[in-house]
Amino acid sequence: MEYYIGKKIDIGFAEAVAKVTAGLKTEGFGVISEIDLHDKLKEKLNVDFRKYKILGACNPIYAYKALHAEDKIGTMLPCNVIIQELAEGKIEVAAVNPMASMKAVKNEALVWIAYEIKEKLTKVVNRL
Repeated sequence: MEYYIGKKIDIGFAEAVAKVTAGLKTEGFGVISEIDLHDKLKEKLNVDFRKYKILGACNPIYAYKALHAEDKIGTMLPCNVIIQELAEGKIEVAAVNPMASMKAVKNEALVWIAYEIKEKLTKVVNRL
């Protein structure tokens, strides 16, 4: 089982970020954190790195259910989605596969929650 759900697309970086954000919203997610690794690595290490953003996506309904099922599941929240520029106009989007990460948690109540989140994230990626 892959630990991510991914797709390569031929659009600009900013457009990809906008489309992913809109797709997440359509599936009930909000972006609660955004890390621009290109800028952070330049600031902290003075290195040039490709355009690479990590979006922390949260679907509050499923987060609430998961927290009731497993009180320390917050260590695995939010669901991360990356957008990286492989070359000019060549973008890869990848979202965490919660089914893979939930294998580490021995709690059957999380299986269906993880499955439903995986389905929603797969829709977001496949619509790109």
